[in-house]
Amino acid sequence: MNPLVIVWDVSDDIFTLGPITLRWYGASFALAFLIGLYIVKRIFKEEGVPERWLDIGFFYLVAGILLGARLGHVFFYEWDYYRDNLAEIPMIWRGGLASHGAAIGIFTALWIFSRRVTKKPLLWLLDRLVVPVAIAGFFIRFGNLMNSEIVGTPTDLPWGFLFVRAYPEAFSDVPRHPVQLYESLSYLLSAAILAWSWWKADNKQRLGYHFGLFMILIWGFRFIWEFFKSDQGGFAATGGLSTGQWLSIPLVIGGIILFI
Repeated sequence: MNPLVIVWDVSDDIFTLGPITLRWYGASFALAFLIGLYIVKRIFKEEGVPERWLDIGFFYLVAGILLGARLGHVFFYEWDYYRDNLAEIPMIWRGGLASHGAAIGIFTALWIFSRRVTKKPLLWLLDRLVVPVAIAGFFIRFGNLMNSEIVGTPTDLPWGFLFVRAYPEAFSDVPRHPVQLYESLSYLLSAAILAWSWWKADNKQRLGYHFGLFMILIWGFRFIWEFFKSDQGGFAATGGLSTGQWLSIPLVIGGIILFI
């Protein structure tokens, strides 16, 4: 084994106080929402948008993310298991969220929100949410790193991680790419690019521009990093591509169309 390998033996718990345990994944998720709420509030305030839209939209967004991410994981990646254990589908605290499912859930929730509340085009709302959603991607993948899940393929590079607490345990055998770190940092970079385009390049009047750029960046990075991930399950790979890559392709294409 490479002597420079990084031994990753971090507990997924931050602390335990009596019956209450605070875990990295849950804390990351909560922090992502708080930061996202602050950013959207700032954007809405700059544009004189009714403040009640933010309160109502927040609940739509949370519901869309949680339902979409959970059901996406269940149906895209582990339906063979959950079809025989239907009672476990709501047990979100056990882990198992899919970003592609979250994308579908967000899109659906915001479409309903746009029709019922804002009465504005869906793209108007999506353009204003891309920065906080990209930041949320950063925090969620950081939570995956702290949970030692979604680990990478084996590597002999000096920054390879030996995931002592890997889930599944079979992935703790050799040093692997810290693909969660690769992905989280690429999402943070995407958020920085989107924020610069919104506030500095002043592209905010171009309807659909930022959502298209978001789709290209986020799902383009996701496609790349899938090459470094261990098998995450899902439907049978075709043409050497994973489930995550096949799900990313139409999203990138849609982003290119919107951006152009």
